[in-house]
Amino acid sequence: MAVAFTREEDYEAQAADLPDRPVSAHPNLVTASGLSAIDAALAAARTAHAAAQAEGGVAADRTAMARATRDLRYWSTRRGTAQLTEPEGDPDKVLFGRTVEIEREDGRRQAFRIVGEDEADPKAGSVSYVSPLARAVLGKATGDLVMVNGAEVEIVAVR
Repeated sequence: MAVAFTREEDYEAQAADLPDRPVSAHPNLVTASGLSAIDAALAAARTAHAAAQAEGGVAADRTAMARATRDLRYWSTRRGTAQLTEPEGDPDKVLFGRTVEIEREDGRRQAFRIVGEDEADPKAGSVSYVSPLARAVLGKATGDLVMVNGAEVEIVAVR
């Protein structure tokens, strides 16, 4: 019977021992909207951490406290390393923070904004600057042909 209780406690301890969220080794470049999103996430993490502490911390709910502590560490680190980056220079050149429109060989067009890792959301039309797609077009200009995923695409607009 004592073994059964030990195992339950072990499972609870494992649930509360969440691994840290991985922090990218790349510079933490962010747009103004990305910086605002990090600030909002950090505020939410602080609120969740304070709520977990108010409810009794580890003694009340080990998993909630572990999750709140992990998120607070992650967003504090990301805020501390954030480098606000605004595109400057030739308006036809693909730079961090700009929206790029490409045309594929079959005539399909796709537009996406190049942003920081934490704010990237391909479904919403934004990709991380370290993604293969962004790497292929960064530094190029309107009219340039580039290889993306084994196919040639043309940069038709930069805004």
